[in-house]
Amino acid sequence: MSTDTLPVIPHWINGARTESTSGRTAPVYNPATGELRAHVALANAEEIAAAIASAQRGFEIWSAFSIAKRQTVIFAFRELLNARKGELADIITAEHGKVRSDALGEILRGQEVVELATGFPHLIKGAFSENASTGIDVYSIKQPIGVAGIISPFNFPAMVPMWFFPVAIAAGNAVIVKPSEKDPSAALWLAELWAEAGLPAGVFTVLNGDKLAVDGLLTDPVVQSISFVGSTPIAQYIYETASKHGKRVQALGGAKNHMLVLPDADLDLVADQAINAGYGAAGERCMAISVVLAVEPVADELIVKIQERIARLKIGNGAAAPEPDMGPLITAAHREKVSSYVDIAEADGATIVVDGRDFRVDGAEDGFFFGPTLIDRIPTTSRAYTEEIFGPVLEIVRVASFDEGVALINSGEFGNGTAIFTNDGGAARRFQHEIQVGMIGINVPIPVPVAYHSFGGWKASLFGDAKAYGVHGFDFFTREKAITSRWLDPATHGGINLGFPQND
Repeated sequence: MSTDTLPVIPHWINGARTESTSGRTAPVYNPATGELRAHVALANAEEIAAAIASAQRGFEIWSAFSIAKRQTVIFAFRELLNARKGELADIITAEHGKVRSDALGEILRGQEVVELATGFPHLIKGAFSENASTGIDVYSIKQPIGVAGIISPFNFPAMVPMWFFPVAIAAGNAVIVKPSEKDPSAALWLAELWAEAGLPAGVFTVLNGDKLAVDGLLTDPVVQSISFVGSTPIAQYIYETASKHGKRVQALGGAKNHMLVLPDADLDLVADQAINAGYGAAGERCMAISVVLAVEPVADELIVKIQERIARLKIGNGAAAPEPDMGPLITAAHREKVSSYVDIAEADGATIVVDGRDFRVDGAEDGFFFGPTLIDRIPTTSRAYTEEIFGPVLEIVRVASFDEGVALINSGEFGNGTAIFTNDGGAARRFQHEIQVGMIGINVPIPVPVAYHSFGGWKASLFGDAKAYGVHGFDFFTREKAITSRWLDPATHGGINLGFPQND
């Protein structure tokens, strides 16, 4: 197809598709074929300003809606999403490359937050203390903060925005979603669904763009908060820049997640879960297991079991039938980056047990595929161990004891997710107490909390105090006011008293 005839994916501003006049675009590929399928608009300063102004108008309208009316719209969105989620899964597979069942699973996890938001009246209630002092009542109310910016990564183009916008909108705010330039169509589809559900124009905005759009959201005084998921260096930049401009920030960064395997663990279960957590979505998950810490003497047996399972994996176009187990990486450039980490590991003396660097899919030679890779005896000083690879690369580190494994996890830069596999309840309890990581799995490899808890790591995996969704989310997207009230009885008021108010 000639690139001259390819569509340009627009913004969604003031309740409608809005074509860009910036003259700047970025390519959008089908990762499974390598085909350029569209371009996405990159906003200029005027479009950024228009999006923010529209969102502010939307906030003024939406925040005046009654709680009951807001709840009706959110229920309508939930029903539409549930009925048509297959359409969204097809979009994600075409632009991200993950297999369709995984795309559908992403949507269902995001839908959990939508369902949490339908019950928002209970979560934004204030409190009341009658007669706190004689004739005086004290009570609190929660109000929306205004316009909320959401900067989303490529790996979960539906789920990650849904971690934030259902809560923000339920609380009475307007949102501006800045999706990844690599797979922007999911956000546009969600905007159209909100409009169909009855959300007023301006309450949900999609601003496509690059660093110019990001910086516009970080610095404009109308935008009151920023929610971000991505790499740690960018998360730190987001946090520092937005905080300097007086905004609330929840910036979730990168990870290097470990699975500690004790000798009493069921190694068949461990091998299955290492495959699922290491190679699902081609490893492009911030909660993927990247390192298996095998407490000796289990490493050799476990490696054999993992190899056997890798040999049975089917890799291909995620939209194909029958569906493969794993699709491609997001871009050719990212494939090269992942490959470079395997080069580093090999140069540092690691053993490449299964090598995915030269993997190709018959009939899709131009796709951005990278085969499942298994590395043994990775030195813990190697950059391939210390840095996030974000691809289907599973590393084995052999440790002598539980204590050595815990110390290794706790010494790392990141603190997003971790897991222990064991049948020893005492060891599991000690692990959850001692480990310095925000999300912990016990015989669960990807411990992403359900929507009524909250998602977020420790250390360099989270910048800001607020985690995503759950109670943290509603606290983040609301401001509390405390009101002290007295209705005077003309016959008994106390007259003039210039002293400091006291409780009598």
